[in-house]
Amino acid sequence: MTTVLLVDDQDLIRTGFTMILDAEDDIDVVGEASDGAEALRQVAALQPDVVLMDVQMPGVDGIEATRSIVAAHADTRVVILTTFDDDQYLFDALNAGASGFLLKNCPADDLVNAIRLAAGGHSLLAPEVTERVIARSARSARAADPRLDDLTQRERDVLVAMAKGMSNAEIAQALFVSTATVKSHVSHVLAKLDARDRVQAVITAYESGLMN
Repeated sequence: MTTVLLVDDQDLIRTGFTMILDAEDDIDVVGEASDGAEALRQVAALQPDVVLMDVQMPGVDGIEATRSIVAAHADTRVVILTTFDDDQYLFDALNAGASGFLLKNCPADDLVNAIRLAAGGHSLLAPEVTERVIARSARSARAADPRLDDLTQRERDVLVAMAKGMSNAEIAQALFVSTATVKSHVSHVLAKLDARDRVQAVITAYESGLMN
């Protein structure tokens, strides 16, 4: 069972999300919070697997709350869910350690899938968000990250495939290896790049010029 904390300053939004998630047999909404400060208290008390976090809230906003949760609770994943389709919110959220970024107008299935992926240690960005990450990272490409030198050639191949949006199964097929081997390579890539998840590893790949 995946436990979820809902954080949004609008009661109606929290009620709607609860109805969607309570319909799933493997997801349990264990708490709600209306601002970032309350979210921090609830995470400490409930230790949820995933926090669905709004951005603009009174007091402590969602970005700062995400940063604090990620720093203090390594096993809790944060998925940003907002009405604000803004690049700065996106990059601030990812830099704060969020494992996903979705817009509130996304289909219910995408929301449920994002929670399951985050709970499993994976990441999810809305397709339009991924395109903007790639475009901005490419525009601001800097000198190669020295941590890339620690990767083996096969690990670089896996990172490039990840940056192209390929799943583990697709990478395995392309590289003629097992999915278990791909999972091992992905773990090594994340460790060597000091990346919390695949999203951060992919951003590093683009910003360092690896994908140019």
